[in-house]
Amino acid sequence: MNFELTEEQLTVQKAARDFAQTELLPGVIERDTEQKFPAEQIKKMGELGFLGMMTDPKYNGGGMDTISYVLAMEEISKIDASASVCMSVNNSLVCWGLERFGTEEQKEKYLKKLATGESIGAFCLSEPEAGSDATSQRTTAEDKGDYYLLNGTKNWITNGKSASVYLVIAQTHPEKRHKGINALIVERGMPGFVVGKKEDKMGIRGSDTHSLMFTDVKVPKANRIGEDGFGFTFAMTTLNGGRIGIASQALGIASGAYELAVKYAKERKAFGKHLSEHQAIQFKLADMATKINAARLLVWQAAHLKDQKKDFVKAAAMAKLFASQIAQEVTTEAVQIHGGYGYVKEFHVERLMRDAKITQIYEGTTEIQKMVISRELLK
Repeated sequence: MNFELTEEQLTVQKAARDFAQTELLPGVIERDTEQKFPAEQIKKMGELGFLGMMTDPKYNGGGMDTISYVLAMEEISKIDASASVCMSVNNSLVCWGLERFGTEEQKEKYLKKLATGESIGAFCLSEPEAGSDATSQRTTAEDKGDYYLLNGTKNWITNGKSASVYLVIAQTHPEKRHKGINALIVERGMPGFVVGKKEDKMGIRGSDTHSLMFTDVKVPKANRIGEDGFGFTFAMTTLNGGRIGIASQALGIASGAYELAVKYAKERKAFGKHLSEHQAIQFKLADMATKINAARLLVWQAAHLKDQKKDFVKAAAMAKLFASQIAQEVTTEAVQIHGGYGYVKEFHVERLMRDAKITQIYEGTTEIQKMVISRELLK
């Protein structure tokens, strides 16, 4: 693996950094406080190509590699994790899943708009009784010949209200367990489809997280992704790639908190000298920087393997496991370095600490990552 970034990758990184500083930073605290979805900023991200980065240009995507994607994700996440989770879901789960497994008709109808941000996508797997245990789907898709009759509830859906295209995982043949599950493309506005309340969350409060209810929603057979019973495989394969996105989000949150801590330590004085001159603070910063760099290497390794079309399942799980852990640790230390100021919203680090926690939970909890890693090790 070559650790030297290409000119194109550096350009993408700079473009994401500039966008985050000029478009996302202003108002980020207010959006968090008010739980306001960054609709205007997400629209601009689509226009700049950040919502379909890895999608083939023939479907209006950027045709970029996964390294470019994680570089952009890190920069966006340093400033606004609520915006970056929308970016991650649209890129890693929805666009990538459709491009790899969808029909040509599905790609023409849905993927082209998703890649430009004209449409926003949502990935609908979790349920009230089926989070980590994704095989226990209670949402049903009854086969009615030329359509499926969809009934059930999905929980904690990112882009729940803002999306117009939903990839819904549902059980068609309960007796077949995970081999009886299908993945369906559901459009916003289909009769019987209702968006529930927005969740009042600890972190990523600007992101659009809702429950979804389906009551006798007629979904055309043409909207099924893959063969009958392919839904569980589709979901798990897509989530493997999604973990790279969330790992890079966790990395960005940690990096953002670290940069703020360094800046504050150089400015703040205590006992007659800057905090950065105290060995206790120096050692904290050294540990933070080391952990962040280790996480970055894991994220880049997973992205590199994916780009090389090699098995990246274990690498992605390791990257998400470690990056989410260090995001929690680094943001907590950043608050500690800020002291009392770290506990107030003005200095941003308290928000980053709250945002960090979810990276240990969604798209596979820490415990699920350990299960994936150990299974891969013991094959």
